[in-house]
Amino acid sequence: MGGRDGDAVTRERVSSGTEWEATVGYSRAIRADGRVSVAGTTATDEDGDPVAPGDAYAQTAHALGLVADALDEAGAGVEDVVRTRLFVTDIDDWEAVGRAHGEMFGEVRPATTMVEVSRLIHPDLVVEVEAEAVVTEE
Repeated sequence: MGGRDGDAVTRERVSSGTEWEATVGYSRAIRADGRVSVAGTTATDEDGDPVAPGDAYAQTAHALGLVADALDEAGAGVEDVVRTRLFVTDIDDWEAVGRAHGEMFGEVRPATTMVEVSRLIHPDLVVEVEAEAVVTEE
């Protein structure tokens, strides 16, 4: 993979340590050339089991906490987030999802998209979150 002027993109991977990363071929987050991209994140515990089945607010808050952890590991923070995407299984949950998002980001106010999807990876999961951040390269 090439970057500007044929130089290789400098890439740092963040792993959650799950078996799915190697199987599916993804990373929890990637830091490359001043950008941090956090993969779709759901509200799961250390064993991969859903947290707060069906509770849109609690799942959003939990998933955002995992996103914040991934950002931190990649050398970024919530204050660096410029974009989020929220995938929900019931758009009528927009207020609960939005409240949790607002509590996490406050005045950061990243560009945000929320869309309804037919389902997520597990039937008890009702929200999935992606985030992108911009950080100054050292």
